[in-house]
Amino acid sequence: MKSGLGRIGLGPFVGNGEERQRVQAATSIWLKRGLLWLLAVSVVGASVWLLMPPSEGNVVQTEPVKLALASDDSASPISASDTSALEAAGLDRMKISSQTWRRGGLGSKALVTFTVRNGNDYAVKDLEIVCAFMRRDGSHLTDRSRVLADTVSMKSRKTFARVPVGFVNVNADQAKCSLVTARRA
Repeated sequence: MKSGLGRIGLGPFVGNGEERQRVQAATSIWLKRGLLWLLAVSVVGASVWLLMPPSEGNVVQTEPVKLALASDDSASPISASDTSALEAAGLDRMKISSQTWRRGGLGSKALVTFTVRNGNDYAVKDLEIVCAFMRRDGSHLTDRSRVLADTVSMKSRKTFARVPVGFVNVNADQAKCSLVTARRA
C-alpha cells in the first residue's frame, strides 16, 4: 500500500524511478557542496578570530602607580608618596609640557601629541606614559599606557606627534597624560 508521500517535493519529476534517482543525486551534490562551503567559511572565520589581538576593555587600576627612573643595570620602583626618593631618581626634572589628543582609526583609537622636557644632566630612554581618559563631566573612563623606545637628550625637549596609545571609549572627551617611568640612556 502506497501513501503517495514519495511525490512530495519532487515537483515535475513525478515520473519513473530513473528520474527520481537523478533528482536525488543532484540534491546530494548540492548538499555536499553546501557543507564544504560552510566548513571553509567556519575555518576562515576561526582563523581570523584567533589572529585578532585581545580586547583591552575598560581597565581598572587597583594599585597605585609606581614611579621610577631606572638605570640599565637596576630597576627599583619608587612609591609615589616618597618625594625624597623621587628627587634622587631625577624623574622630578622631567615633565610633559604640552599635550593634545585626537581620535584616529575610525574614531576608536587615541592619538596623543605631547612634548617631554628633560631637565636632567643625562639622557633618558624608554619613557612610559599613562593617559587617563574622562567623560565631559570629568568622570573617569579608562587608562592606557605606552612605552616609547626613544631617547630624550639631556637638558632638552622632544615632541612626540600622534602617538597611538590604544583604543578608547566613544564617550571619552578629555585626556590627561603623565610620565610614569624612564631609564638612563
